[in-house]
Amino acid sequence: MSFVEAIAEKRDGGSLSRDQIATFVRGASDGSLPAEQLASMLMAICCQGMSGEETRWLTEEMLTSGEVWNIATDRPDVVDKHSTGGVGDTISLVLAPLLVAVGVPVAMMAGRGLGHSQGTLDKLDAVPGWDSTRGRDETLDLIDDCGAAIIAQTDEIAPADRTLYALRDITATVPSLPLIVGSIGSKKLALGAGTVIFDIKWGSGAFRKTVDSALELAVALRQVAIDTGVRCEALITDMNQPLGPALGTACEVREALAVLSGNGDACLREVTLRLCREAMVLRNWNAGEAEAVLAGALADGSAMAAWERITVAHGGNPDPDLLARPRSTAEVLAETEGFVTTCKGEDLGRVAAEVGAGRRRVDEDLAHGAGVMIHARIGDRVEKGQPLATLMLGEREVDQEFLTNRIAEAFEIGPDPVESPTLILGTVKDIAG
Repeated sequence: MSFVEAIAEKRDGGSLSRDQIATFVRGASDGSLPAEQLASMLMAICCQGMSGEETRWLTEEMLTSGEVWNIATDRPDVVDKHSTGGVGDTISLVLAPLLVAVGVPVAMMAGRGLGHSQGTLDKLDAVPGWDSTRGRDETLDLIDDCGAAIIAQTDEIAPADRTLYALRDITATVPSLPLIVGSIGSKKLALGAGTVIFDIKWGSGAFRKTVDSALELAVALRQVAIDTGVRCEALITDMNQPLGPALGTACEVREALAVLSGNGDACLREVTLRLCREAMVLRNWNAGEAEAVLAGALADGSAMAAWERITVAHGGNPDPDLLARPRSTAEVLAETEGFVTTCKGEDLGRVAAEVGAGRRRVDEDLAHGAGVMIHARIGDRVEKGQPLATLMLGEREVDQEFLTNRIAEAFEIGPDPVESPTLILGTVKDIAG
């Protein structure tokens, strides 16, 4: 059967054989399949889904398409963390130094922006000099030097995922469950930390729009990890509006620094602390003790000191004054008084991506000073003329009027008070039992 026939088979709702999936993954790894066919198969999978067996085969084929580091054999205490992506999700930049400050080493193989979400590597690229390109030995050296390694996927690690990841971003196939499991699972297993904590987002600004679909993903990812002997837990958190107020790259680094200094956004801090606690419990800490030492690390400056050590070790300059600033700004004001009932995270994330915090083409440069700052959230009371958000403009040429209108349309204001969404639903154990 030709690969065109395999695409047609999946397009029409059929199941793929392991050989067909292996051909797909190999074609992404070595270029033996053209981008048009890879993109077509991605769309077919996105529309028709995959069985559990197909998803497992996809993950295994992507994992074995390249090197498997298994760093737990050399550094068994290292913790890895992964988020399924959202808007204003600056957690990784806070979590790594915070865990390091309390003696828990971290290694993360991070990614770049997908769709309406901004990627951790893109944010770190806003730090002058930061170098995320490291091999296995260099990653171990970073862990020994500063306690953490936040690195990019190498050419040798899951090479199929690197190709498919970029194609998913520009073909609107990011939300597909089997593609998410294959991408995340192959990278997490290839890196091979002994402990992994997943942050599974649900809501209008997430790739999983309902609690049930988020739980489905959480269960699948957790099981893939546990089946390979990894200590793992998954936390389901809200993404019905941006988590933090900063949507962009340099602005998100600043927000991370604010939290590490003991201040910053309360929602961002709360979810980060819970993820840190869950990771530490997996490493045999008592939950109460973990909470106490984490709070102490934010209060006494040790978390910020850990960030500075990590930045220098990665080749970066920790001076916050060197972070890019917007060339100009435009405020978006409330047209009426009342209560914010809706804050559409996906729309706001797409504005941030369009203005320069994301890519419209795979090879497009980012504008690190650009982005969106959110000033109001669901449940807040606002007055007419009060700022709802600020559009931060960078070097990229954009339609400012269109973007400010889109920001305004992302907020809905009603006359009656509403409650803000529940921020943390709990772990898979909490929800599924």
